[in-house]
Amino acid sequence: MTKTITLGQFIIERQADFPYAKGELSRLLRDIGIAAKIVNREVNKAGLMDILGQAGSTNIQGESQQKLDVYADQQFIAALKSGGECCIVASEENEEIIRLDSDISKNAKYIVAIDPLDGSSNIDVNVPVGTIFSIYRRRTASGPATLHDVLQKGTEQVAAGYIIYGSSTMLVYTTGKGVNGFTLDPSIGEFCLSHPNLKIPETGTLYSINEGNYVHFPQGVKDYIKYCQVEDAATRRPYASRYIGSMVADIHRNLIKGGIFIYPVTSSAPNGKLRLVYECNPMAFIIEQAGGKATNGSSRILDLDVYELHQRAPIFIGSKAMVSVAEQFMQNTYERIRQN
Repeated sequence: MTKTITLGQFIIERQADFPYAKGELSRLLRDIGIAAKIVNREVNKAGLMDILGQAGSTNIQGESQQKLDVYADQQFIAALKSGGECCIVASEENEEIIRLDSDISKNAKYIVAIDPLDGSSNIDVNVPVGTIFSIYRRRTASGPATLHDVLQKGTEQVAAGYIIYGSSTMLVYTTGKGVNGFTLDPSIGEFCLSHPNLKIPETGTLYSINEGNYVHFPQGVKDYIKYCQVEDAATRRPYASRYIGSMVADIHRNLIKGGIFIYPVTSSAPNGKLRLVYECNPMAFIIEQAGGKATNGSSRILDLDVYELHQRAPIFIGSKAMVSVAEQFMQNTYERIRQN
């Protein structure tokens, strides 16, 4: 009989990977797991409660907030505050950083950046949604932590992960030592190791992009989409188009099966639309640790300078071979622009 390993047990067993941490990071990941269980409960009974629909407010991005957006935001902040291992939370739903100034957290070593409920506009139609999180060590040695502690390159992440609330609820995370996935067992209320040492296939047959914006895409992206649609037995084309509209769901599927997810710049979003701190960096860290690749079309996502809390970026992420080909199409576009 296979031994069941819970998230808590796994984190404790791997604690030796971090000689500079004395259990704080393990407890922080545990706090995130606890909040995820609470949010999962509400997501799964959303149709039975008055928690569907819009909250009547907008977030810093100018996007209409769903009731579950607000609820998830509150739950993660509360869990991180009570846990005491996090001094600042940066949330996609809030304009400014949130300082956790309680007696137990003001001297904490870690910063958490979080998208509490990615894809929440899909919740009303029962499409999988998720949470994305990223963890950094604070830079300042003493005194109150500041925005400077948050604005770090993706290469400085000590952990990142996501929770997908779907037909089953999974927590997938990395601490820079590979990627592992845990499925929530509702009978015991624990996340249990179900996908050890996750590896994304080198290539795949799926591409994920909102083709409704095709006319607004750069020429390189248009050319790559056409490439995906042309039959070629050697590269197993044509590829299948699969786009859910929830970054967590699209990338989770591609992580398991192989594929590429693209959210490029458009004429209406010249800097891209997805947030570098809350979405691109954590997902890039996870996919790279699983053997994949993540770029903005020309540069590695994790190497990008972070100068704004809600900074946006384009992203090409997934199976290494597919992302490399997409990059080449973008490079061809840049070359044409330079020549002209």
